[in-house]
Amino acid sequence: MTPDVIVRREGCAGILSLNRPRAIHALTLPMVKAMTDALLAWQDDPAITAVIIDHAPAPDGDPKLSRGFCAGGDIALLRGSALEDGGARAREFFFHEYRLNHLLFTYVKPVVAFMDGITMGGGVGISQPARWRVATAKTRLAMPETGIGLFPDVGGGWYLSRLKGRLGQYLALTGARLDGAECLWAGLATHYLEEPALAQAKARIAAGESVGEALDALAGTPGPAPIAAQATAIARHFLANSLPEILASLARDPAPFAQETLATLATRSPFSCAVSLRQLAQSLALPDFAANMAMEYRVGGRMIMRPDFAEGVRAVIVDKDNAPRWNPASPEGVAAPALDAIFAPLPQQEEWTPL
Repeated sequence: MTPDVIVRREGCAGILSLNRPRAIHALTLPMVKAMTDALLAWQDDPAITAVIIDHAPAPDGDPKLSRGFCAGGDIALLRGSALEDGGARAREFFFHEYRLNHLLFTYVKPVVAFMDGITMGGGVGISQPARWRVATAKTRLAMPETGIGLFPDVGGGWYLSRLKGRLGQYLALTGARLDGAECLWAGLATHYLEEPALAQAKARIAAGESVGEALDALAGTPGPAPIAAQATAIARHFLANSLPEILASLARDPAPFAQETLATLATRSPFSCAVSLRQLAQSLALPDFAANMAMEYRVGGRMIMRPDFAEGVRAVIVDKDNAPRWNPASPEGVAAPALDAIFAPLPQQEEWTPL
């Protein structure tokens, strides 16, 4: 049976290829552990000069199975854990997934992620820590967690809070998808490659060429980034760290973009949106990525036990009626003490720690 992560060496490169095409390569705990083990083995191996993260080709080139780099984490596990064991398995998954995220962020050798397809949630978590991040015409990057009662974790607090012009707040709350050109414009990708150049880039890196030189030599120029036209509006409307203020700002603007964004936010969990805004604000004040991941671990373990997560998964994934009934139902119902409790420190023995 082919593994869900194909771990191999090719020349000077260690390669991690995600291989769950029917699940758009969503991460499971065994996948996380396999990637972590490989990275730990390669970091002191002088024969490995760079690490490549990509996804394996779909069986027989089936276009229905060729959509993704990585669509996220194991939502079925998280939901089952919340219903069956008080979130214990979910916390275990987060603990190890976040260690992988941190290991990639601090890795001693160059890492390049090829985001050739859907890149969401956990897929953002294993691509954004990479020093080199390649977007393509198929890239669709998003952090859509507020639509299922969660928040943009796996380092989202760190990455999104540091984007220019409050773009991170917009992405965190709306779950908007960025294409390859938009990822390059936003700084979420370092390079844009056309499809034929992907294999060439990997071969040149495996042959010993530096990652930066190989990507620079093959980089393409995408078309315009549509989101750039809305940068001024995003910066203005998402300036506040208060969801009611953001909604009020959008409501005052009759422009189509503002009204469409307002309609999108009406479908998102108000509590998740409030958590996301506080998460991004707090991340900017943290000393390092490890502190960010410790904060997100506290939040994640608690958010999966809230009713909004079960309801969001029901509405989007189980029943697919896209009509979640959030609790609280409005931003005004989000109480400060409830937010404080989500972010409160854990007992010392339960806190997240890096490898």
